[in-house]
Amino acid sequence: MAESWKLKGEMTLSCSCTVFCPCVLSLGEHPPTENTCQTWAGIRIDEGHFDDVDLGGVNVALMIEIPGIMARGNWTAALYVDEKASVYALKGLTRIFTGRVGGSTHLLSILVGSFLGVRQVPIVYRTDGDTRVVTIDKIVDGAVIPIRGEKPGEHVMIRNSRYWIAPDVMVSRADKSRYRGFGRNWNFAGRSAEICKLDWGN
Repeated sequence: MAESWKLKGEMTLSCSCTVFCPCVLSLGEHPPTENTCQTWAGIRIDEGHFDDVDLGGVNVALMIEIPGIMARGNWTAALYVDEKASVYALKGLTRIFTGRVGGSTHLLSILVGSFLGVRQVPIVYRTDGDTRVVTIDKIVDGAVIPIRGEKPGEHVMIRNSRYWIAPDVMVSRADKSRYRGFGRNWNFAGRSAEICKLDWGN
């Protein structure tokens, strides 16, 4: 029987690109600004399910490393799942984020060549004013700020794109962005970031 899943929430992503990630507008066909892409992302799941398992209130994080043009694949990835997730939620989220159950994340099953594994850890994802704060003790220390637009109270947005994560992307920058894990030690402060509302499923 096919597995059913749905996630609604928000993703905050910080990457190694300068200014802004060209993958959003090129749909993965333009090289990253630094030729390779290194990124981490935090995800707040507001509501969701995997079959009959409730996923609401669970935070997730990803580490992804891409050796060149995104669409060409050969990605390396790792998954972090909130320690409060049940064993059934952990199993479901692992299947979702390895693309094994189709739908919005199916591309991951095609593009990820090396999956380093899953770690269950405490994950903080909170909003402080407009700033998104993502923290995993000794692994991620991130604070992402949207870029202000010309109109007061409005941020710079990319709308109605075919970007696989979401059609509307809030252009942002990392105020803090440290990642340490799986042999990597990254600092992307001042570099490209994005905030997206998620509405994923199969």
